[in-house]
Amino acid sequence: MDNGPHESPEPEDIRSSQWIAAAAYLLFFLPLLAAPKSRYAMFHANQGLVLLLTSIAANLVLGLLPLIGLLLVPLANLGLLVLFIMGILNTVNGWMKPLPIIGGLILIKTP
Repeated sequence: MDNGPHESPEPEDIRSSQWIAAAAYLLFFLPLLAAPKSRYAMFHANQGLVLLLTSIAANLVLGLLPLIGLLLVPLANLGLLVLFIMGILNTVNGWMKPLPIIGGLILIKTP
């Protein structure tokens, strides 16, 4: 059965890889090494990677803008921090909910 990327994973998958999935928001590659067959961990590894790339892009682009960039960089980083916290809360609660705005991007396929 092909479950969509946002459907609930098996409860055993959540229990066995919940903390690895939470760590994916700090080190997105950790689930790739520790739980490569876990749909739950891979989903959150993807979310962590998208969040990291968004953070890098936002800081680079906004950092190049004179004056207005100085005002927008802290706001962008605050928004990214909120997304980071939402991702961690999703893993702790056992959810596979995509992050708002950026969560629909799929860079790492779930098994």
